[in-house]
Amino acid sequence: MPEMPEVEALAGFLRERAVGRAVDSARVTAISALKTFDPPLHAIEGRPIAGAARHGKFIDLEIGGASGASADSSADDALHLVFHLARAGWLRWYDELPATVLRPGRSPIAFRVRLDDGSGFDLTEAGTKKSLAVYVVRRPADVPGIARLGPDPMAEAFTLDDFTAVLAGRRTRIKGLLRDQSVLAGIGNAYSDEILHAARMSPYKLAASLSADEVAALYSAMRETLGEALAEASGRPAAELKDAKRRRLRVHGRTGEPCPVCGDTVRQVEFHDSTFQYCPTCQTGGTPLADRVRSRLLK
Repeated sequence: MPEMPEVEALAGFLRERAVGRAVDSARVTAISALKTFDPPLHAIEGRPIAGAARHGKFIDLEIGGASGASADSSADDALHLVFHLARAGWLRWYDELPATVLRPGRSPIAFRVRLDDGSGFDLTEAGTKKSLAVYVVRRPADVPGIARLGPDPMAEAFTLDDFTAVLAGRRTRIKGLLRDQSVLAGIGNAYSDEILHAARMSPYKLAASLSADEVAALYSAMRETLGEALAEASGRPAAELKDAKRRRLRVHGRTGEPCPVCGDTVRQVEFHDSTFQYCPTCQTGGTPLADRVRSRLLK
């Protein structure tokens, strides 16, 4: 799943390539992907893209006022094309958009935007479980997922004191808490694994049980891990971001490989719909974690 660093890089990529161009057409191939009906999708056609931003894991294209609108009314007339790539979605950019006919149900392409210079992008989604979501709204907060977002952990104003307050009293495993978008916006399965490994902390530790020193170490690991990933992803073309992310990861997706810090074997825990990875020596005092799917200790 694309997480904060990749989504921020995609927003930056669109800021460079799409802002200033007008939307020539917008077409949905996977009907389930379009989550709104008012304003209608065609309302963004003929309008300029005025900006590109990120909210958590959502990308927000600000669509300027309708052609011919007065300067006083254009801001009120603006719309937002917002999308979430979910677990298996991606953005594919074309300097010259293909002329292929989109056929519902016969392509991984869920949504296509053509710009007035012939460039554009597809949103694609692999697999059978379709969760990619597209919204046309008047305000980003009209998207339920954006409205419920917690603070951005990389915001300059998000301090250690703020992080401490977020964790206080929560008897929730820290792995799940880091991934909870209503608590912290933008961190997913991969980067929560990386943050916890950098902090040398068990994914099963309860947030409320952390000492002040542990909270500070986790805050530092979070800011450093995400900061490095954001810097590495910044400026990369969309086509390079997935591979660049995989190369950066130290434990996530590396089950059975040696930990780059201590050399122990990276272990995995499976849940019904996801997995996570960790290093026993670095994070759990050498003890394998209980695997809920197998209902026994990993050996």
